[in-house]
Amino acid sequence: MTKALSQPHVLAMARQVLRIEAEAVRALEQRIDGAFFSAVKLILSSSGRVIVSGIGKSGHVARKIAATLASTGTPAYFVHAAEAIHGDLGMITREDVLIALSNSGESDELLTIVPLIKRQGAHLIAITGNAQSSLAQEADIHLDASVAEEACPLNLAPTASTTATLALGDALAVALLDARGFGADDFARSHPGGALGRKLLTHVHDVMRNADQVPLVVATAPVPDALLAISRGGLGMAAVHDAAGALVGIFTDGDLRRALEKLGDLRNVRVESVMTRQPHTIAPQKLAVEAVEMMEEFKINQLLVTGADGRLLGALNMHDLFRAKVI
Repeated sequence: MTKALSQPHVLAMARQVLRIEAEAVRALEQRIDGAFFSAVKLILSSSGRVIVSGIGKSGHVARKIAATLASTGTPAYFVHAAEAIHGDLGMITREDVLIALSNSGESDELLTIVPLIKRQGAHLIAITGNAQSSLAQEADIHLDASVAEEACPLNLAPTASTTATLALGDALAVALLDARGFGADDFARSHPGGALGRKLLTHVHDVMRNADQVPLVVATAPVPDALLAISRGGLGMAAVHDAAGALVGIFTDGDLRRALEKLGDLRNVRVESVMTRQPHTIAPQKLAVEAVEMMEEFKINQLLVTGADGRLLGALNMHDLFRAKVI
């Protein structure tokens, strides 16, 4: 029968759940010991993959741990314990490491496949809430994920125990990431389709306009000529060069506004008198996100792209970065 809804009671219950689960995770810190180090060492020394398996709620947690491992440099996949005893066991080889999850440590499906796994030479890491359980005793390495209580008021539904197991899996994945020297570029290669991948893999040369698309004006030209060049270019600026073709500045919409406020009539004013000298530039091999950071730092909307010799190679503006979904 549904209780009468009370806001104070609901909020108190939610806070209690968070407190219990936070304490469960905090308690794990004291149990990170030699067994955890051995688990990391075992996985690093393995020439195979990591298989994570479980049943019920532990199965859901196992799937997430496998995904986290795989995306952080440790080849891993999830095998459902029930499916393993009906054919999927053939996916596991002697070079692999099986991480078996069970809060009780007595899951029949896992205990059925453990002897078969060990017989073919694969190693077993068990994460359970009971160090005396059958699964813990069979394992090469046991990681203790026990909790004092579940967050469920009946102390029945897996809540704090699944949170603790998930946190322990994350700790394992991050420790392995660090040990492998897995960096931001490696992470991006594992996530090429998402926002993180775009930020970490997109370079300036991928999004810039090439030099032949950049409006150019000679420094001695009158400002109206520069305005025509800006209008044709669609970048909100024109690159300025001297008689020898060397880049000497940039003339932007902002420069135009400032010149109008200061001088008024610009028809007979040369571009070199109102342009920005020594403009900010960026190399084509830099990350596009670095261009964003420069634009934000210097409060500009355009960047010229130059080579090591100072030669103009292209340009980009905020709209180019928006289109590339870098920002």
